[in-house]
Order: sequence, then C-alpha cells, then structure tokens
Amino acid sequence: MVTAYEIRRTQRAVGPATVLAIGTANPSNCYDQSTYADYFFRVTNSEHKIELMEKFKRMCDRSMIKKRYFHLTEEILKKNPTICEYKAPSFNIRQEIAIVEVPKLGMEAAQKAINEWGQSKSKITHLVFCTTSGVDIPGADYQLTKLLGLEPSVKRSMMYQQGCFGGGTALRLAKDLAENNKSARVLIVCSELINLFCFHSPNEIESEVLVGQALFSDGASSVIVGSDPIKNVERPLFELVFATQTLLPNSGHAITGDLNEAGLIAQIHKDTPMLISENIGTILVEAFVPLGISDWNSIFWVSHAGGRAILDQIELKLGLNHDKLKATRNVMRDYGNMGSACVLFVLDEMRKASIRGGLGTTGEGLEWGALFGFGPGLTIETIVLHSVSL
Repeated sequence: MVTAYEIRRTQRAVGPATVLAIGTANPSNCYDQSTYADYFFRVTNSEHKIELMEKFKRMCDRSMIKKRYFHLTEEILKKNPTICEYKAPSFNIRQEIAIVEVPKLGMEAAQKAINEWGQSKSKITHLVFCTTSGVDIPGADYQLTKLLGLEPSVKRSMMYQQGCFGGGTALRLAKDLAENNKSARVLIVCSELINLFCFHSPNEIESEVLVGQALFSDGASSVIVGSDPIKNVERPLFELVFATQTLLPNSGHAITGDLNEAGLIAQIHKDTPMLISENIGTILVEAFVPLGISDWNSIFWVSHAGGRAILDQIELKLGLNHDKLKATRNVMRDYGNMGSACVLFVLDEMRKASIRGGLGTTGEGLEWGALFGFGPGLTIETIVLHSVSL
C-alpha cells in the first residue's frame, strides 16, 4: 500500500531550484539625470523655488545615476495636471494608467525571458507577480495571464506593496514552488511604474519627496525558475541554494510609503544605510557559515540598487573591494532604483558581465554568491546563489 510519504516524495523535485532565463524591460522614455532637475521643476511649475531646485540638483549629481526611464511623459502630465500638484487628489488617474501599463510592461520582460528559455508557454505552471504600483481586482497577475496567453490552470500568486525587497521575495517563493512541485516552471514578473505614483511637485516643508524623485524609475524584470533542468534543452544560470527573510529590529521608520488620494508618498530616513550595513554582516554569517565561507570578497554580489549611500556603507562595513558591487552600481547608473524589479536587473547584469569577461561561470568566475533585497520594514531578503559554468 502506497504511503503519504511515498506520494509526497514523488511530487517533489530532486535538485535545487534554478534560474533558467532572465528578461528585462523599460518604458521608451529615457531621461538624463544631469538635466532632470531642470525638467522636474519646469513641468511642476516650481522654477521659482530656486533654493530647493539647487538642492535637488546636488542630490541628482551625487546619486551615481546617469539616466532613468519613466512611463510618465510631459504630454501625460499636461493632460493630467493634478499629478504635478503637491498632494492634489490624483490617485484615480494614476491607478487607471497603472492597471493597463503595469502588466503590459511586465509582459515585455516576461516574453524576453520566455524567448531565452526556449520552451512553450504551456509549460509554465506557476506565476508570481510583484508590484508596488497600484492595486486592483482581478489583479495584474490576471491581466498578464491573458496578455501572454498562459494556460487557465496556471497557479497565480499576486504580491502588492512589497516595496524594493519584493524581487527577493518573489525568488524565495519561486524556489519553494519549484522544489516542492516536480516539473514546475515558475514565471516571476516584477513590474514597477514607481515614478507614476511618486511624482509630486516639490515642497519646502516636506522636501523628502525629492529623494524619491532623485532615485526612483520604472522597469520590469522576469525570471523563469525550475528544478532539475532538462539536459540539452534548458540552460541553468544560477542555483537558489538557501533563502531567508530578516526583519531588522527598531527600523520600521526607515522606509515608509503612504498610498493615498495624492498617490504614493514615500519617505526614506537618513538612518537607512546605517541600519542595513550594521545588520547585513550577521545575515551573511548565518547564510554562509554552513558552507565554510567567511570572506565576503570571495563571493559574488547581487544587491538591490537602493541608493549610493546604502552601497557605500555596505562596502565600508564589510571591507568589500570596490568592484564587488560593480553589477549593482552599473544598474544604478543606467536605470536608477526600479523597486522590486531592480535586483533581477542586477542578476541579469551579473551573468552578462561574466559572459563578456569570459569568466567561466555566471558569477564572475566565483562559485558562490549572495542576492539581497532591501525594503520597508526594514526587510532584507537573502538568497545564497550557486553559479553555473558557462
């Protein structure tokens, strides 16, 4: 007689979850960071706020960002002037745009991942969709299922309002799904139009709005995750060996967001880089001691591009060589902070840089690596990666 244990064993995969393909997408509208301050103050009718504009220019100059991509255009802003007014009721307008455009941008990234994967969409068994840009019922996962023509039986998981750590959360969930469901192929899609909801005119009293305007941008990323890759058919990139989530103590104030009639009012406290850097070492020890690793320069790094100050503080606290966060800094330079989608852009940059450099593996020639997502809470998602030979 077959036991429940034996049935369970046949339902599970044998090997670890593996990243099988990656795709990314951005809106077509590209903005140069060096001229963004002038543009931002002009379209919000704030050019008379000279002192505030000079402050914003300095923030943009220090940001390490060269360009960003936004769905919002000057044409859209002219048609919807309340988006430009400080805390003016404009949520409905922003939401109407997001309901259509968030899944559409996600579809672009997903289609690239599917094309790289090279298999039929009918083989996708699970969908994990993550966004902080709006919320509706049925959600963006439902819309994407229709846009891509996925099977009606695809098992969907929708994650709203996770913030910047959402990409790591989606990977952790996909790992569990792939390893506990034999032959599962999980499509992850993170799609963010952050600037759509965070765009507000500047205000002298609450100048924290400027932080988001200097950092955030729009983008979508997608990965396909599955265990036991089919030889000579699927091409594994990274194995997801271990995943955990950590809520840092006494840090709830560090990153917050108020989604209201005026859109999303995001606030990033000046303590955030310090809080992350002071706790990341303990998280690394817990994740890598079982592997006998304690030299953080001996692993490759896939970190969320939260901001220059966060990256600088992590480097300083852990004694990292400057090139350790190169993939993250490259994404930050070319795209800005795209929320949950960001860390998967970094994962893509890591494997592309490894290929360009002929480094032998997808992890800059190194066997083990760490993926980090940082966000509200403060929440840190950590995934131990094992690179695959090229």
